Amino acid sequence: MIEVPSMMGDAEFKPRYVISVAARMVGIEPHSLRYYERLGLVRPERSSGNIRLYSENDIERLRHVKALMSDCGVNLAGVEVALRLMERMREMQDRLETMEKELERALETEIEDIEWKEL
Repeated sequence: MIEVPSMMGDAEFKPRYVISVAARMVGIEPHSLRYYERLGLVRPERSSGNIRLYSENDIERLRHVKALMSDCGVNLAGVEVALRLMERMREMQDRLETMEKELERALETEIEDIEWKEL
């Protein structure tokens, strides 16, 4: 296992596992990981020596890919579509949460204004 300093503070995004370790963790062959990378299903970071380094987030994504293929019988094209849809849903959820917070702040401000006017 090679640890490389990351700009991100979140441990799940920190690149730390070389391809052989990542493959063992997920239960697939290293050549499959290289193929998934070519398809864009996963994007491991590279060390200064150009070694692929996988994060916990990458490992979780690869487990998802494996589950879709082995448990659900989805082919790689279907996996690509499913992952894209799941990512879009995550983005929409994040956006919805942001809008809810903004609405809550606006309502709090409006309530404070009304209370102030009543005084």
